[in-house]
Amino acid sequence: MTGGECAPGDMIGAMRRWVIVACLAAAGCGPVAYVSQVTFDADSAVAAARAAQAEKYSPYWWTRATQYLHMAREVAGHADFQGANRFGRLASEAAKQAKAEAEVAAARGPAPAKPDDMAPAKPDDMAPAKPDEPAPAKDVAPAKDTP
Repeated sequence: MTGGECAPGDMIGAMRRWVIVACLAAAGCGPVAYVSQVTFDADSAVAAARAAQAEKYSPYWWTRATQYLHMAREVAGHADFQGANRFGRLASEAAKQAKAEAEVAAARGPAPAKPDDMAPAKPDDMAPAKPDEPAPAKDVAPAKDTP
């Protein structure tokens, strides 16, 4: 045996094990990232937006956040963890925007009352109704008589 030859099985077995471990680790990253991105980040961001009453003060961003979170969970159910992570990130961003808008709107207080000039007209302010008169007849050809 010369110095350049290897006995069968010395390095190939070890290398094969490392390749298998690397493949399993890469395949396992999707669910781990999903748990981090969706379950913790997006879910807690939506909960914080709910606490800030975003459904009342920021309905657009609130709806967007909850729908993206729902889609993230649905896509993860089909084992598409990359798509689920993307929807989770979008849900988290929308929830943060909803919370910020809700906090600003809540700090502003309730909407001011309408001025009197913008108030709807009252029935006694309207012109009196005309007495019941039949509508004038239009010039229409008479209907055909059917036998």
